[in-house]
Amino acid sequence: MYTFSKQNFVDMANFLKNEGLRCTLHAPFHDMLPGAQDKYILQATRDKLRRCFDLIEIFSPDSVVCHLGYLDCVHSYDLELWLDNSLETWRELVHIAERQGTPVMFENTYETGPLIHKTLLEALDSPSAGFCLDVGHILAFAHTPWHTWLASLEKWLGQLHLHDNRGFQDEHLPVGDGHFEFNELFSYLKTRKLKPIITLEPRSENDLWDSLNALDRMSIFDHKTG
Repeated sequence: MYTFSKQNFVDMANFLKNEGLRCTLHAPFHDMLPGAQDKYILQATRDKLRRCFDLIEIFSPDSVVCHLGYLDCVHSYDLELWLDNSLETWRELVHIAERQGTPVMFENTYETGPLIHKTLLEALDSPSAGFCLDVGHILAFAHTPWHTWLASLEKWLGQLHLHDNRGFQDEHLPVGDGHFEFNELFSYLKTRKLKPIITLEPRSENDLWDSLNALDRMSIFDHKTG
């Protein structure tokens, strides 16, 4: 966000467009605190997020994925202040996305349950604000079944982040190499006629192909399901 020029981003957007490729954007999340109490930390966070949202006009992405930066062990002690600051941050950014017709997807990370996302999405009350279910984070951090998350957040579900792990850390293994119940999730989505954006999050090209082959074996693609 600070080292690339606008022309760098324009060139990349043109490359994708010329190749006939759509994209999504992932907002910065390392060291980001959208609900920070410290006004200087909050200002720096908002500045970096604005730089990301300025790219919507350049890339015309299908979505922008954002992290809430919520830690229950830290922010639950003054939840009202965290929520007020977070809403002020996100209302401005969601409004920018609304004008461009781009949805903003709030991804689960270290949250242990869906309540924080539900509270924020209800308060934002925007058709451009949705939920990104990261299945690897569910398994590694939440230890709350994905069924519980979707029971609360299904109406906002707009995107999936797919990777796997063994339930102990965020390994980003290929789909099917860990313990997540992919078949159950996809069966649920089909039954409910839900068609979120699907993003794979591999850590190597080989892992990408392993994930695609695993999804093919699960008959996820349209040519398999009819």
